[in-house]
Amino acid sequence: MIIVSIFLSFLVANILGYGGGPASIPLMYEEIVNRYNWLSNTEFSNMLALGNALPGPIATKIAAYVGFGVGGTTGFIVALIATVVPSAIALILLIKVMSKHKDSSIVKGMTILVQPVITALMLVLTFEMFQDSYHSMGIFQSLIIALVAFLLLQKWKIHPAFVVLLAFLYGGLIIPHFS
Repeated sequence: MIIVSIFLSFLVANILGYGGGPASIPLMYEEIVNRYNWLSNTEFSNMLALGNALPGPIATKIAAYVGFGVGGTTGFIVALIATVVPSAIALILLIKVMSKHKDSSIVKGMTILVQPVITALMLVLTFEMFQDSYHSMGIFQSLIIALVAFLLLQKWKIHPAFVVLLAFLYGGLIIPHFS
């Protein structure tokens, strides 16, 4: 039964995650943390941070980690299949249809109108992760770290993997001295 749950969770999250991995993350979070309690909010946040520091698509890394943790090797394979295969098949089939109708106002409207929904999903996920940070470190330190990360990413164009690595170093080398 757990294998079916793994398959359906990742299938639904990735089919409805229009826009790729970042858009499917809040949907995976809902399944992994809120629905099945396979990971806590903190565990999901840590896995997401580490996953973003590694090369490759984030959705497959989340699927691999959670699938293996919940269902072993079979869970790992099932989660990856549910994450990759439906999207690959859909891409192959829909690319032909979309290329025929790329100038259609209906297609353009659908693409534009789904973007605010994805933004809202990401904001909810960000808020929930920030709450966890706030409870762990306090509001001041959480806001400072978020501001520094924002500046590193947006102003100085530092690669996200290096920003995550800096956060790990800060958390491992500096934070223990304040506890």
